[in-house]
Amino acid sequence: MEHLRALRPEAVAERLLAEPEGQWFDRKSARIEARRLAESLVALANAEGGTIVIGLSDGICEGVDGYRRAQNEWRRAGINHTAPPVRFTADLLPCVNGQGKPDHLFVIQIAASQRGIHTTGRDEAFLRVGDSNQRMTFDQRTELQYDRGDTSFEVTPARAYGREMLDEVAVAGYAGQLGHPDPWRLLQARDLVDADGTVSIAGQLLFGIHPQRTNPEAYVRVLRYAGTERHTGAAQNLVSDERCEGTLPQQINAARQALQQTLPRRKALGPEGRFHWVEAIPEEAWLEALVNAVIHRAYSNFGDHTRLTVFDDRVEVSSPGRFPGIVRPGDLTGVRRFARNPRIARVMAELSYGQELGEGLRRMAAAMTAAGKPGPRIEQSTGGVTVTLPMRSG
Repeated sequence: MEHLRALRPEAVAERLLAEPEGQWFDRKSARIEARRLAESLVALANAEGGTIVIGLSDGICEGVDGYRRAQNEWRRAGINHTAPPVRFTADLLPCVNGQGKPDHLFVIQIAASQRGIHTTGRDEAFLRVGDSNQRMTFDQRTELQYDRGDTSFEVTPARAYGREMLDEVAVAGYAGQLGHPDPWRLLQARDLVDADGTVSIAGQLLFGIHPQRTNPEAYVRVLRYAGTERHTGAAQNLVSDERCEGTLPQQINAARQALQQTLPRRKALGPEGRFHWVEAIPEEAWLEALVNAVIHRAYSNFGDHTRLTVFDDRVEVSSPGRFPGIVRPGDLTGVRRFARNPRIARVMAELSYGQELGEGLRRMAAAMTAAGKPGPRIEQSTGGVTVTLPMRSG
């Protein structure tokens, strides 16, 4: 805001009209109603915060001086039309309108909400994604609540799942690996089973006997397409489709074996002077992507599963669940550690499936660089995250 105040009033509108709308910036006409403004307030608060400038429309500076009554409505929009109320600051910024007269713009600055989800007066939740406000589904709202720490899905009781439905051999093996004398007390200490024998979602996914009976989308799917694009109908090019079920360790093991058999290989001259088969992508990179996807996916999202899709030129690893709202995945070195499922992450680390250090993305990038490949690409949609590992050398 201060850098805008430092500009001459006649330059303010020009600067803001040239600014592209995006994740943190939105323009609104002075004719906007407070009820509609609430959608943008909610969307930005639920995402990463940002700025709304009112008084700019269709490349023209309207100004807001002729909308005195509306200004009062805009100031109360966060109280009257959102729940819980969206907190923001509002300032009038001097400008020159499209008719060359002194005027003002109404500038709203919103911080990202750290807890809870904001909704409009109609109980609709929105999330800022790129340059648009997207209405959130029930699953997306639930996921965001878990991400914000309101509750944790992994510790909720698994429906119709008691201690007798856990794999005792796997539980004993876990306790033996840690040198713990009492396997069931260990599970209680990890919040996987309570004193009454009720199993949590985390306990079911880690040690349950066929957890897909009550979590049908908690599995990994490995697909192989011929070529570099998906085709459907008569032109469908799906070569193989394998579904990997069981506990999380079993899913990873099965998916690893499936990918080893599916991933293209080539012959290359090794340092010892002999030719040998080399995978198109280093296993360290794609295995890291697989393990991260299984451990950190949003299991509260019942409508989707984890996918490893192999094309002739790349592997895509997709999992339900976005990065937390304040994380921007463009720079892998800047993504902070985030464990959506900290209990699952801890047990999987103790089972040697992850280090629980938050280094997975950087380790993946390092493995690709060492193999002479382009770095991983990470894309985030409203429903999840996709990591793309290119096969061709950079």
